[in-house]
Amino acid sequence: MQLKDKVAIVTGGGAGIGEAVVRRYLLEGAKVVVVDVKAKSELESTYADADKDRLLLLQSDITKRESIDEVVRSTVDRFGRVDILFNNAAIFDMRPLLEESWDIFDRVFAVNVKGLFFLMQRVARQMIEQGGGKIVNMSSQAGRRGEALVSHYCASKAAVISYTQSAALALAPHHINVNAIAPGVIDTPMWKDVDALFARYEHRPIGEKKRLVGEAVPLGRMGRPDELTGAAVFLASADADYITAQTLNVDGGNWMS
Repeated sequence: MQLKDKVAIVTGGGAGIGEAVVRRYLLEGAKVVVVDVKAKSELESTYADADKDRLLLLQSDITKRESIDEVVRSTVDRFGRVDILFNNAAIFDMRPLLEESWDIFDRVFAVNVKGLFFLMQRVARQMIEQGGGKIVNMSSQAGRRGEALVSHYCASKAAVISYTQSAALALAPHHINVNAIAPGVIDTPMWKDVDALFARYEHRPIGEKKRLVGEAVPLGRMGRPDELTGAAVFLASADADYITAQTLNVDGGNWMS
């Protein structure tokens, strides 16, 4: 078990990639704090089969400063420390550039950038007291390039890559490794909404965009959430002690770097 007795915070852990990572971290021996805006009862239902002695479920909104403080405080109160932050919570929106609005910008950047950055900052302070740790931020292949219909989301994920690099340099003297993962097209529940938006703006039948993006991947299909978990474990483990400031593509070959 690569993460035995490590304490990990996973945001957006209520479904999709976040849930897959939580379950893999538990399998690898970690104690995990699941942070999500979903109701506590939903989280309890999702993790009804998990070992409750190694799990803490928190309904929390990381766009609020007091929530960020409470997440770290609750983690330390329950498990004594924070060794890993898997910064995964994010939202998606898309529309033509000329129809983009201030409120959508604020909402996307509040979760994908502001919440991610300030939780990373707060966790880093805790890790400095402990003598080190691992931070893994979730970016996207969308952060590698712009897209005509996805300007705010692409920009937010590009910001994640930049903040990962800056934080890695700032925190290196404190033995804190900061890296990111850039997934490609991953078949999560969110893709139902994404496909519907593409259908609306590109005038396609429902399901066509999802099929086309899967076929366009060099490996010939969309990824599964569990196929992100190997990278999530690796970057959180001792095997990645000499890796920092990097963004690892897990995308079936969509982006070459």
